Amino acid sequence: MPYLKLAAACLAYGHVPLLDHVDFQLDPGERVALIGRNGTGKSSLLAALAGGSGRERLDDGEVWAAPGIRIGYVPQEPLFDPALTVFQAVVAGMGEISAWLAEYHEISQRLGDGANDALLARLDHLQEALAAQGAWAYEAQAEKVIARFGLDPEAVVGSLSGGQKKRLALAQALARTPDALLLDEPTNHLDVAAIEWLENLLIESGVTLLFITHDRAFLDRVCTRIVELDRGRLSSFPGNFSHYQQRKEAQLNEEALAFARADKLLKAEEIWIRKGVEARRTRAVFRVQRLDKLRAERQARRERLGQARLQLDAGDKSGKLVAELAHVSKAFDGKRVVRDFSARLQRGDKIGLIGPNGAGKTTLLRLILGQLPPDSGVVRQGTKLEIAYFDQFRAQLASDALLADVISPGSDWVDIGGVRKHVIGYLEDFLFAPERARSPVSSLSGGERNRLLLARLFAKPANVLVLDEPTNDLDIETLELLEALLQNYDGTLFLVSHDRTFLDNVVTQTIAAEGDGRWREQVGGYSDWAAGQEERRRTAAEQTKSQPRATKAPAAAKAKTDKLSWKEQQELTALPERIAALEAEQGQLTRQLEDPALYQRDAKAAQTAAERLTAIDDELLALLERWEALERKCLPPV
Repeated sequence: MPYLKLAAACLAYGHVPLLDHVDFQLDPGERVALIGRNGTGKSSLLAALAGGSGRERLDDGEVWAAPGIRIGYVPQEPLFDPALTVFQAVVAGMGEISAWLAEYHEISQRLGDGANDALLARLDHLQEALAAQGAWAYEAQAEKVIARFGLDPEAVVGSLSGGQKKRLALAQALARTPDALLLDEPTNHLDVAAIEWLENLLIESGVTLLFITHDRAFLDRVCTRIVELDRGRLSSFPGNFSHYQQRKEAQLNEEALAFARADKLLKAEEIWIRKGVEARRTRAVFRVQRLDKLRAERQARRERLGQARLQLDAGDKSGKLVAELAHVSKAFDGKRVVRDFSARLQRGDKIGLIGPNGAGKTTLLRLILGQLPPDSGVVRQGTKLEIAYFDQFRAQLASDALLADVISPGSDWVDIGGVRKHVIGYLEDFLFAPERARSPVSSLSGGERNRLLLARLFAKPANVLVLDEPTNDLDIETLELLEALLQNYDGTLFLVSHDRTFLDNVVTQTIAAEGDGRWREQVGGYSDWAAGQEERRRTAAEQTKSQPRATKAPAAAKAKTDKLSWKEQQELTALPERIAALEAEQGQLTRQLEDPALYQRDAKAAQTAAERLTAIDDELLALLERWEALERKCLPPV
């Protein structure tokens, strides 16, 4: 027997039907992913299936749930009373039992500070009431899920971060041991480690699942069936996201051919009906009827939503060096966020920052961009940097501002790559209808706000682009378009994201947090970093096993250097000194050029110093690459 069914469901906002007489069924053991473009009604469908007061109601149709089924529902933006503790929030929703459990937990904590006759009497009364209701199983389950999600049961909800609140919502849903779990964007605000942990939890628990997500790696790993909501209709695709992509492409090709044939036939019939009097005398009644039918079908056809047309102007090139960090450290309230980090970042690099929430990714970015001074070490910025910043919290968007004013305040035009464009046409490129140009930001969904922020960001040239969680709430098609745009971007990119597929497809190197304020720079995307982490763990484990044979280390060291010729060994020994000399000259020239009087006193000398500074950049890069090549050559075979 199915857990949930939807029959002939209809739901519309304005004249556009989000659900057009759709049917759906969720069977026990399934893990179904609901996907579709932003604004197509996925969250409304999920809320309707979840039922309950205050949830989405259908205009027509029927929602059926198996008798006695327990449904866990986590909305996209879960709401909690900020004054509650984590434990109180998790047990909320269990009726009178939840209040008793919360009170029992609170009194137990207070008794830890000292016994009180009144509290002991109340505790005895609560124990009897909870035992009569068989509620101890609920408390044990609540404490279990709180521990599994790494939450502090005594923490106040109002003090939690976005990621912690998402964990809390998941813990609250799982505490009821649901038969079916409905999740709306469960990976939003979670870091990569938490997402992978959630994947394993959902797979191993065997819970029946219906979820909305745009995380393609999560889709591939978790779902057993994909259901797509497109133009008010549901289509089912067995298998994971990779299988869906293959079948969807074939389906769209077939649909395009069918529409083209219908349009061609309609055009021919329209020509026939408009022929002269003689032709009309002999026209067949059935052809007139067919023409009426073709016109009606063409009018009723809902075309697939267009794709966003994203453009990004890199503007003038920055200097070859974007930023250089030497032994940089930063701490807040005694907590070391960055410890002895060195890196050299150059024009055209596409850098992904990876790490758990709270690791300090934003702090490191601000150090790199010169927005935050280090406690120790040196940070040097390059020249001609034009920085555009995408904020994951959308703080740049005032809720009462109009869409057109957000893009181009005080003007009806924007200049993109030297081409002047009207702001309404520019908003249409980002899938905003012309009539919405004067709508306030507060009327937009989460995905639409992200698109608007991208539109604002791309309306001005920038040769350094900083994107902090740009993928939240974006649909898969827009994600893929953004990927293609960033792959072809000529400037320098800094990307903070927990979307593993997006990182793999965009970045060329990563800077990853490794705990205790330490960061590691590595070539490649997320998969390359994860593989490197696994290799380092394996190597460390092997070294630990072979520690008793440490006496053989000198021989190993000899084997390592035997791969270099005598000349190469001399070159490797001399490299640090050559690099230090160039860096000293570089520092001296930088100080000279920072003196405004030099340009007035001797403009030619200033120009020569600037040209030499650029040449030193190239020489340093060549020496560093040579150093890396020599060290790689003398590594022992794997």
